[in-house]
Amino acid sequence: MKLFLGVLADAAVDTAKMLPFLFGVYLLIEYFEHKASDRLPNLLRKLGPFGPIGGAALGCIPQCGFSVAASNLYSGRLISLGTLIAVFVATSDEAVPILLSHPEGAKKILPLIGIKIIVAIAGGIAVDLIVRLTKGRRNEEAEPYRDLCEDCGCDEHGVVYSAIMHTVKITVFVFAASLILGLGIELLGEDSIKRILMTDSPLQPFITALIGLIPNCAASVVLTDLYAAGSLSFGSVIAGLSTGAGLGLMVLFKANKNLKENLSVAAALYLIGALAGIAINAAG
Repeated sequence: MKLFLGVLADAAVDTAKMLPFLFGVYLLIEYFEHKASDRLPNLLRKLGPFGPIGGAALGCIPQCGFSVAASNLYSGRLISLGTLIAVFVATSDEAVPILLSHPEGAKKILPLIGIKIIVAIAGGIAVDLIVRLTKGRRNEEAEPYRDLCEDCGCDEHGVVYSAIMHTVKITVFVFAASLILGLGIELLGEDSIKRILMTDSPLQPFITALIGLIPNCAASVVLTDLYAAGSLSFGSVIAGLSTGAGLGLMVLFKANKNLKENLSVAAALYLIGALAGIAINAAG
């Protein structure tokens, strides 16, 4: 019961942190759908290859709220796929405060964040280039807001009501999923996770990148603690934290109705993180 209450409290806190971002993003989306539905998409598209750069800069701020915001913006077709990937890869959520809590951890922060930003920008630009070469402008010209605003009642009830309803639906989903995932991680235990990670194995980045995909801030907590304790190489923690987009990936699967596209995002995120980790370990 004590374990359950602890996980329950953590899930509630993580979900509460999302609320301002969720409501702000939905309010923005609803406003522009009604007031500037033609101008905003055109403005964002004009950013072109600079979208992933801005996404990486926002994502590196130490919390996972921007990954949640990016998922909703992409679901509304307001940012490119590469920008979404850049935000996900750059997201650091709990890594910075955890490293600060360890002796000698502060000097590891700048290299870690710097490498993640570089990987995020390179990965985001590469993804946008691939999309452009394979799909042309079809992805960018999809009707903005369509998936987010289907059956939301925004025409009848107005902008604020619709934003609140979107926020409530996603918040309930995030809380339930965070509770289930948190319980799973606690029951598995850190010792079991260490064995799964195959310490000192060259395959470690592939494993940490897979763990990072767990849509919960607890994954980054475990990975950062293991890195600070010397159980993970620098490349391996980069791999895990690059795929660890906090709750963003989970919200993407909820908000974006194209399952195949969501799976492609997860696969691209995994490949970028794992390959970056392998390359960093090889260079080191």
